[in-house]
This record gives sequence, structure tokens and C-alpha cells, in this order.
Amino acid sequence: MAKHSKRYLEVKDKVDRERLYTPEEALKLVKETATANFDETVELSVKLGVNPKHADQNVRGTVVLPNGTGREVKVVVFAKGEKVKEAEEAGADVVGAEDLAEKIEGGWLDFDVAVATPDMMSIVGKLGRILGPQGLMPNPKAGTVTFEVGKAVKEIKAGKIEYRVDKAGIIHLPIGKVSFSVEALLENFKVIMDTLVRERPAAAKGKYLRSIAVSSTMGPGVRINSADVMTLIGR
Repeated sequence: MAKHSKRYLEVKDKVDRERLYTPEEALKLVKETATANFDETVELSVKLGVNPKHADQNVRGTVVLPNGTGREVKVVVFAKGEKVKEAEEAGADVVGAEDLAEKIEGGWLDFDVAVATPDMMSIVGKLGRILGPQGLMPNPKAGTVTFEVGKAVKEIKAGKIEYRVDKAGIIHLPIGKVSFSVEALLENFKVIMDTLVRERPAAAKGKYLRSIAVSSTMGPGVRINSADVMTLIGR
């Protein structure tokens, strides 16, 4: 059984483990129970009524958080020609082609997202064994393989994140920092939940939102009533 710190045990009693809170109540509790000496990330976990083993139930996509994630995102771009300037002007941290690929092959992975123009995928594809396991491989479904590199970089820097259901049918996402206001966190939460509900696979049967919880990096989880979520997003 995992051992929790004294600090964790002191704050967990503030959360009623049997109760389902409204989204606003839950986010207020997350802020109250975040007592670490750093700006903790507020994390959202949603258990969906899907079977990820079936391709038609593999929930995946991207969403732009209106208030961002609260962390600085390092973006590299694989591009040539005029697209290099476009990426740099949009705020890309590193832009390159074969030289960037060689740098990554040498062990450099100091970035969070990789974007590539379609014509660069012959080079990027060779990095699959390195980028794939790290979740850094550019993907058209995530909008990271595109000729609109400027737009892609700006959206990522502004708070665009990718979501994907795991083998257990759960989606884990950051929705901000505990330093955010409850209103800002709630706005990010609302956008994500509205997106997930709209993206419900036609093949999904039964209850779709099985369980929803939020927590800070070092804090206890707070469960949310799915009925209140549906009311929040107007469904």
C-alpha cells in the first residue's frame, strides 16, 4: 500500500470521498488542498464508457485551452524554405531539417512538441523509434503535421493540448495551475468536457461519462458529478 506524506494526510480529510461535487466546488477544493511549495498542475481524469481496443471507439484529438496550461511549451519545427521563417516568427524554439534530426539522434530531447511540414516526414519518420516512445512524434490527427506551421506553433504556445484515451478508457489532461483563478480553471474544464462529449463515438454504448475527477499534482482527487458537467456545458 502506498504511503502518503503527513501533508497529504492533513489535507485529504477536507475531501468527502463519497460525495460528487459540482465542477466549481471541486476546483475550489483542489486549490485549497494544494499545499506543495511549487505551483502544482491541476489535472483532470475522465473515465469514458468506450472500449479503446476498437478503432471506432478510440477517442483522440486536440483542444485549445482558453487560459492555457500555465507552463512554457518548447516547440521544435521540421521545415525548409519559407516555412522556416514562418515558424520562427510564430515563436518556435528550434527550427531545422536534417540538422535537427541529427541533433535528436544524438540524444537531444529538450522540447515538448514537434511540428513538421508533410514534405519533411521522410526525415522525421526515421526518428520514430526515438520520438514515438516519448509521445513526441508529429501526427496529422494532432495537427502537428501541417504546412500551416505558423498557426500550429501559435496554437500550441497558446494552450493547445492533445487528448487520447488510454488502454483503461481514461483520458488524463492538465487544465492549468493552482495559481489560476477558479474561473479560469472552470473555463478550461468546460471547453475540454464539451469537446469530449461532442466527440463521443457512435459505437459507444451505455453511460459515456463514467467518472470525472480533478486533483493537483500532490493533492487528493476530487470527484465530480457528471450531471452537473452536462448542465455546465448546456447539454
